[in-house]
Amino acid sequence: MNRAATRSLPKQFRFEQPKSPPVVVNFSGGLVTSDAGLSLIAEIDRKLQITSQFAQCFQDYRKPNRVDHSIESLIKQRTYGLVMGYEDLNDHEELRHDPMFALAVLKTIGIEDEQAKLAGKSTLNRLEHCPEDVEQGADNRYHKIGHSSSEIESLFVKIFLESYAKEPRQIILDLDVTDDLVHGNQEQVFFNTYYRGYCYAPLYIFCGKHLLAAKLRPSNVDPAFGALEELQRVVKQIRQQWQNAEILVRGDSAYSRDDIMTWCESQTGVNYVFGLAENSRLIQMTTTTKNRASLEYEQKLSTVVSFLETVFNPDGQLPEVASDLINNSIWYKSLDYQTRESWSRSRRVVCKVEYGVKGTNIRFVVTSITTKKMAPSELYTQKYCPRGEMENRFKEQQLELFSDRTSTHTFVGNQLRLWFSSIAYALMNALRSKCLAKTELQNAQVGTIRTKLLKLGALITVSARRILIAIPSSSPSKHIFSTAYRYLKMLPNTA
Repeated sequence: MNRAATRSLPKQFRFEQPKSPPVVVNFSGGLVTSDAGLSLIAEIDRKLQITSQFAQCFQDYRKPNRVDHSIESLIKQRTYGLVMGYEDLNDHEELRHDPMFALAVLKTIGIEDEQAKLAGKSTLNRLEHCPEDVEQGADNRYHKIGHSSSEIESLFVKIFLESYAKEPRQIILDLDVTDDLVHGNQEQVFFNTYYRGYCYAPLYIFCGKHLLAAKLRPSNVDPAFGALEELQRVVKQIRQQWQNAEILVRGDSAYSRDDIMTWCESQTGVNYVFGLAENSRLIQMTTTTKNRASLEYEQKLSTVVSFLETVFNPDGQLPEVASDLINNSIWYKSLDYQTRESWSRSRRVVCKVEYGVKGTNIRFVVTSITTKKMAPSELYTQKYCPRGEMENRFKEQQLELFSDRTSTHTFVGNQLRLWFSSIAYALMNALRSKCLAKTELQNAQVGTIRTKLLKLGALITVSARRILIAIPSSSPSKHIFSTAYRYLKMLPNTA
């Protein structure tokens, strides 16, 4: 809105209330923000230099005398916007005058009516539509900002490694793919029958809550396409710093491919456990185990029925009631298995056979961990099943940090948007792990952290002596904020 329109606004708005004093509304409240918690994000970013390292992966070919916003400032503004819930570049038309964002990216804010001046949507749009090869930027007339994909990919592993004070004994790398539905004419978009829509199929690698890789892919490729290359790159970088840590690679049946398993078997200290699709041969090999599970269940059911008949003398519905009182019978067994054509060698397969009132449920996993090192039940329940936690990371990325906003036309531009979302995730995860470990938000998803800790209303007062951000004293998050601040002050600067 221009200044003329602002001057034409009434000084106040009066609302009459029956049997009570009138309510008066005006726009003279001064500098007010709804994002006071951004101060925590800016401080942990200053300590860990996450966006600063990300900015070093970019090349700026603009003329210095015509630049108002540095690459680092643009990246901070875009990343902080995602952290605070502003998913679209259009939001930055208003955020460019936001005092809290100005403070976070080290811009000057005025004392009176002078507005802060950050980058608008058009400037940020130039950042996201840069060519993939940084060397192209120097000679390109319209794209003056370039980035190095390899440096960005390495950065996520570097952030992960720096999050540890010492080398861990074991880490688990989770591989998985998700769908990124699109609604336009983006490059390399195809209809995927499994996801029932036009989409991308990005590949992720996580270690617990740490993101190590986010690779955008077309959806018409094999689910394991590029997985081995990404795994080799990540493990190689990890091994440069951690030579002795045991690495367990985990994934669903899409990754039980001979090339991936063979490579893991060739590496020292690298094991795997992958889901394995059932087939008639595998089912036949579990016949004995299935019979034992069925017999055990029937025996337990018979025992419960006899007891209830003795005590209650019930009617004919008793057996059905009894089946609800006992647990399913679960048996585990190791098999020595090799496919007829696709595998180059025989491997250990662990089956889980569950028998209950609904019949038999059989699941398989293939692993390089020997029986001497781990029993079948422990391997399945403690090593394979926890991989389901990765679904929560997808929810955080897509629903709360907007990784699915891949709406630019170019594939390279959409990959860069995915990386921006990933850097925002790295920031939020750093805050969660380093500052909220002993609070009620220690296991909260990033959306909950944003709502409860970052989206705080405050009055900003600027003077020559200081800038005061006054959060309401009734804020329910003040104790968590205080704890996070205390941990922030203990963090060393990595610059």
